Amino acid sequence: QVHLVESGGGLVQAGGSLKLSCAASGSFFSNYDMAWYRQAPGKQRELVADIERGGTTNIADSVKGRFTISRDNAKNMVYLQMNSLKPEDTAVYFCNANHRRQGTIYWGQGTQVTVSS
Repeated sequence: QVHLVESGGGLVQAGGSLKLSCAASGSFFSNYDMAWYRQAPGKQRELVADIERGGTTNIADSVKGRFTISRDNAKNMVYLQMNSLKPEDTAVYFCNANHRRQGTIYWGQGTQVTVSS
């Protein structure tokens, strides 16, 4: 069982930066692939970035060059550094843990990011 808690969301002006954090409790954090998703009002949840157990990252084209995902296995943390924010980045951002071999997936409760123009 993994419990995920996101933090770091808020209101920021376009061009600004935010760093989201996701704290994971439970065992064997390093065995999980971690990801950030987002969901804007009226839209489907979409993948923003993911980071595999070994550290390989994948960034969505819409945020490539602006967002960076990282993890600290010693602290059971995953981060999303968001720079050059745009109004279209406004969404609820969710942390996701995926244990591919076990087929188990966990979600956090989400944190709101609002970018004003």
